[in-house]
Amino acid sequence: MSQDSTTVPETSRKLSGRRRREIVAVLLFSGGPIFESSIPLSVFGIDRQDAGVPRYRLLVCAGEDVPLRTTGGLELTAPYGLEALSRAGTVVVPAWRSITQPPPAAALDALRRAHEEGARIVGLCTGAFVLAAAGLLDGRPATTHWMYAPTLAKRYPSVHVDPRELFVDDGDVLTSAGTAAGIDLCLHIVRTDHGADAAGALARRLVVPPRRSGGQERYLDRSLPEEIGADPLAEVVAWALEHLHEQFDVEALAARAYMSRRTFDRRFRSLTGSAPLQWLITQRVLQAQRLLETSDYSVDEVAGRCGFRSPVALRGHFRRQLGSSPAAYRAAYRARRPQGGPAERPDRPDRLERLERLERADRPDRAEVIEPRAGDHSLPLRRPGPPGAPTGHSGHPPHHHHAPHPEPGKPESDAYAPRLPEQAAGRAPGRPSLPGQRERPVG
Repeated sequence: MSQDSTTVPETSRKLSGRRRREIVAVLLFSGGPIFESSIPLSVFGIDRQDAGVPRYRLLVCAGEDVPLRTTGGLELTAPYGLEALSRAGTVVVPAWRSITQPPPAAALDALRRAHEEGARIVGLCTGAFVLAAAGLLDGRPATTHWMYAPTLAKRYPSVHVDPRELFVDDGDVLTSAGTAAGIDLCLHIVRTDHGADAAGALARRLVVPPRRSGGQERYLDRSLPEEIGADPLAEVVAWALEHLHEQFDVEALAARAYMSRRTFDRRFRSLTGSAPLQWLITQRVLQAQRLLETSDYSVDEVAGRCGFRSPVALRGHFRRQLGSSPAAYRAAYRARRPQGGPAERPDRPDRLERLERLERADRPDRAEVIEPRAGDHSLPLRRPGPPGAPTGHSGHPPHHHHAPHPEPGKPESDAYAPRLPEQAAGRAPGRPSLPGQRERPVG
């Protein structure tokens, strides 16, 4: 669900015992990055009532009985321990020191107990790994830093990881992407608790946008989890990334690795959490995204330079992963980077109308492109699909938020992916899931 929607997931649950909604506990561990750790301390721990921001009561808690040293070598002293979590209406885990190391059992027990007693549980960046280890993300949508999303999906296959989102609000459990996305989620919490005026006042004090649109997709890398680096498959993966302009399939990759297809599939999935076919399609889509942003190649030429067998295949996979046709994506991207003059707002009605015309021209029959099954290397099939068919989940869908349109003069590296016509028109774009995950029920 877009944040522009007037409906938000249900977050109000009855708190038990001594818990109070205005109390926010921040759970710190040794080895955590200082930036992420400082975000909830700054948002919830400073009295800004003079600026119209309601005050929270902050409890900084040590998640383990060791010196709390940050990644910069600073040593912190937390005034509270795990017992203080019993008073909090919201518990924030801003980070975890290792995506492969299990968190302390006592901290996981305390988080489970807090959730059972009605507390809202928040994981920023790698803090999502702590929530997943506690079992709080089982069967739920979640996000984390795009670089760690494949590892989260691999280690916790019951979690529906979406690496595109800046944050995901699933009611009583919330997660954010990396680093600065933690600010977006904390502002969202203030907005949920006290309204847009309070969140806007806080954003002005922090000198950040009060609400951002877009997502992490602009920052998605072609890399794999770090642990593949020393594996024999790394050479095959590197070759694939360097030859995306060629048409080859998973059988060819398996042959280069001197493995049978079945062995290669199993080995690749065990290392990355992804099926090799879906990983290859994703890399081709990301390469197409870069060419659409940086070149003047036609969509047909982009398809050929990214190894797709036809423009039809590119359009189907591109729309499924990024929620837009290639032509509409390029138009929206370029609208925000004009050669001269102020950036055009992609959410203006006339702009949306032109983007929709581009989409219709790009797929005149409004057909649905059917994903090939693993092992099927034929072209995607097409079948007619009614325009405007609903794609959202039933009940209370997760609350997703995407990232910003850069202001004129902003460096390109700070820009996020453009707002897509489906999002601006209130329709939910297709949400990709990482390979190897169980799809969430629809309808």
